[in-house]
Amino acid sequence: MRADQVIIEPILSEKSNIARELECKKYTFKVDPRANKFEIMKAVKELFKVNPTGCNVMNVAGKPKFSRGKGGYVKGYTASWKKAIVTLSKGEVIDAIEGV
Repeated sequence: MRADQVIIEPILSEKSNIARELECKKYTFKVDPRANKFEIMKAVKELFKVNPTGCNVMNVAGKPKFSRGKGGYVKGYTASWKKAIVTLSKGEVIDAIEGV
C-alpha cells in the first residue's frame, strides 16, 4: 500500500488540536482500515519528512443516525473508521498541518 493511500486525512478537532499544541506533538489522522502501526509510521515519515516515535491506533464505531423523510423515520448509521495518533520526536512539527 502506498503512503498516500494509508493516510486519508488529518483530524483537526478541538481535542486533537490541544494534544498537538500542549502535549508532546501528537497528530491525529484518519487512516485506511487495513493499515497497521508500522505502515502508518512509515507513511508519516515519507509524506511529511519527520521521525515518528510512536503510534496508537483505534477503530471508531459508527454512530446511529435518524432522519425524517416522506416515508417517516429512517434509521441508519454513520460509517466506521480507523484513527491513528502519531507521536513525533521532540522539536519536530508537520508544517502542512501547523500552517507554517
